[in-house]
Order: sequence, then C-alpha cells, then structure tokens
Amino acid sequence: QVQLVESGGDLVQPGGSLRLSCAASGSIDRINVMAWYRQVPGEQRELVAAFTRVGTTNYADSVKGRFTISRDNAGNTMYLQMNSLKPEDTRVYYCYAGGVTYYRGGQSYTGNFWGQGTQVTVSS
Repeated sequence: QVQLVESGGDLVQPGGSLRLSCAASGSIDRINVMAWYRQVPGEQRELVAAFTRVGTTNYADSVKGRFTISRDNAGNTMYLQMNSLKPEDTRVYYCYAGGVTYYRGGQSYTGNFWGQGTQVTVSS
C-alpha cells in the first residue's frame, strides 16, 4: 500500500512562515500528481497548490506569491513553503497523491491517496 505522512503544521503569528512536508512511502513506481489541499470542518476541501510530474505548478489565487510548492528529486516527498501567513490560512492541510502506480503482491495498481492532515493555525 501507499502512505502519505504530513508534518510541519503548527501555531504561528500572522506574517510568519511554516514549511509543510509530505512523504510518500510504499512500493511506489510513479506519482503523477502531488498536491496540497486545505479544509475547514464542515466546508469543502479546496486546492492550495499542485505539482505535476512534468514540472508544472498551479496555485489558488488566495496563496499566489506567498506559498511555494516543491518536490524532491525522487518525486516522493513534497513541500509547501508558506510565507506571509494570514489568519484566513488557518485550516487543516492535506497532502494528495494522484495517479500513483504501486506494487502489491507482485501486481501493479494505480490509485489516489490522501494524508491524514496537519493543522495550521495563524493567530496572534
């Protein structure tokens, strides 16, 4: 199976910075898309930033110029550098991996996976 483990969520003052990490583990052959989403309980999960296998990135308008998404060379660890944080950035942040090709019992599978979420709180 494939597991995504996020880390880096914390309480930070407005204007501060945080760096989230997401590590994918398992018998992974390829990950097509990795992305960060965020959610307030009771509301729909929203896309924050996405990084594709071919190197393109997409950002929500609300975070452009403040957040930067990146991946390591192996492509299985993703980061979200968040600068100039605002109280409205307070959410649970989720890591997503899409089009993951992985092996189990000698068979190849493709699936989509979510991490467990990490809380980011921006408050003075």
